[in-house]
Amino acid sequence: MAQENESPQLPQEPLLDEEPAVSEEAASRRNPRKKIFRNTVIALLITIVLVLIPTFVTWVASAGRTSTIAEVGPHDVAMVFGAGLWGDRPTPYLEARLTIARDLYRAGKVKVILVTGDNLTEFHNEPEVMKNWLVGQGIPADKIVTDHAGEDTYSSCVRAKKIFGVDSAILVSQSYHLPRAISTCRFVGVDAVGVGDPYASNYDGIKWVRYSLREVPASVKMLMDVTTRRTPILGDYESGIDDALGG
Repeated sequence: MAQENESPQLPQEPLLDEEPAVSEEAASRRNPRKKIFRNTVIALLITIVLVLIPTFVTWVASAGRTSTIAEVGPHDVAMVFGAGLWGDRPTPYLEARLTIARDLYRAGKVKVILVTGDNLTEFHNEPEVMKNWLVGQGIPADKIVTDHAGEDTYSSCVRAKKIFGVDSAILVSQSYHLPRAISTCRFVGVDAVGVGDPYASNYDGIKWVRYSLREVPASVKMLMDVTTRRTPILGDYESGIDDALGG
């Protein structure tokens, strides 16, 4: 039998040191620094992914397409990209590229050399300096074709295809530049392989590292160019390659 003097149970009050649960969103509002840090990390990760994707595409598209002078298969055309001038002389980087093109011609690996670069002013004419250097090395002038509107790698590749009718070529450049050059040419319809110069770092190792790192943003630009089909300086079809091959 229940006791009559038993007191009823009163509801327990929360302890004073207990705090109500706080949502993550509310906590973030209370701590703006944490939110800024989180958003910064997310933005950084997204940026890294967007930068690395073009680099990955560049390397995949050019994989297995670089070779040596001795091992590369014969092609009709070698294409040499400009790399700056010292007055009326090629820079050491450009001279290294021209040396490879000369040796390809002497080895019977190519029949014609297409030199492509910019001609910003009458005092800066990369293709003409490149041609003069090759002629001075014994390459027949009628086997050298100049492209004066190769303002960048993408422009040179598009113009090789559309202006000079090049369907396949051996590209000549420094080894750090070849993956992007090969990829660009392939994306615009030129079946390209490459022979690179790995030794120009001996001239200036710091410059070599800087140029190598520059390939990362350059690959981003390349992918944007080929995706948007940017139109470089074009013009009428030029028969220089056809004439050199027929001669």
